Amino acid sequence: MDTLYYVFGTLIFIAVVLLIESLYLVWNSSQGPQASRLSRRLRLLSGDRKNTGRQASIVKERVLSTSPWLHNLLLKLPRVEVLDRLLQQSGKSWRVADIVGMALLAFFLAALAGAGTGLPSLLWLALSVAAALLPLLVARSARAGRITRIEAQLPDALDLIGRAMRAGHAFPTALKMVGDEMTDPLGGEFQTVFDEVNFGVSMQDALTGLAARVPSTDLRYFVIAVMIQRETGGNLTELLSNISAIIRDRMKLLGQIRVMSAEGKLSAWILGLLPFGAALLMHLTNPTFLEILYTDPGGRKMLMGAGIMMAIGVLAMRKVIRIRV
Repeated sequence: MDTLYYVFGTLIFIAVVLLIESLYLVWNSSQGPQASRLSRRLRLLSGDRKNTGRQASIVKERVLSTSPWLHNLLLKLPRVEVLDRLLQQSGKSWRVADIVGMALLAFFLAALAGAGTGLPSLLWLALSVAAALLPLLVARSARAGRITRIEAQLPDALDLIGRAMRAGHAFPTALKMVGDEMTDPLGGEFQTVFDEVNFGVSMQDALTGLAARVPSTDLRYFVIAVMIQRETGGNLTELLSNISAIIRDRMKLLGQIRVMSAEGKLSAWILGLLPFGAALLMHLTNPTFLEILYTDPGGRKMLMGAGIMMAIGVLAMRKVIRIRV
């Protein structure tokens, strides 16, 4: 009797588990994420895009955060796509949530440090805002350095593509050869283009994505030249050779300009940092000497006027010594 009771209970348990699993499989096949994705793709293939929201793409989308709710929250911020594009162009593995978190942490740490040292509220607030902008400045500096390295590698890459095409290789194969032979960052970008084309993305969309990830004028010349050649025809190898020669001449001229403007840049740095260095030395030697500047209302007005004039002077010197080629 006891044996039949246990057997009967086991069979009931197995039947309930199978029933629950079958109900889940039925729901998943009709309402699950895979079914929704399949239904959306079928609607796209049938031409019904009114409920899809956007056009399907096989390119992997960037996420702003690993947390879904934080990703949705960051999407509501204004111009968040510009910040995400900056991080993508910088080559760093940061997400938007990372740089926002670092900015907030730097702001609060600088605010606590400024409040603890007894500085005027306006001064430590300005220092806190400057500290919050440091992660953004790091990303911009990384983007500028990455673009400089890509522009230095680009003439050799164009020559390699031209030689590969003269040898009989197709243009996508030449892109793969650049990705295999060249080092990062340019090699990785061309490898990404080849992978996208290999997975079904059109060449025009892949090259457009390359121009968006690398905001370089020289690289955009290459992208535009390839797009025009694919539309109208022509000798692409000769065109790439001419672009490579132009880029090399431009880099040579830019190097000469940097040498000639180095003295002006050094003078701008010295003149911009000299007042702060002198004020720091005065404060260390005699802390009460400059106290009237930030305790008296007239002194604060003088500091504000001096700061505005220094900012105008720095912008004017930057405009003079920054020559675009």
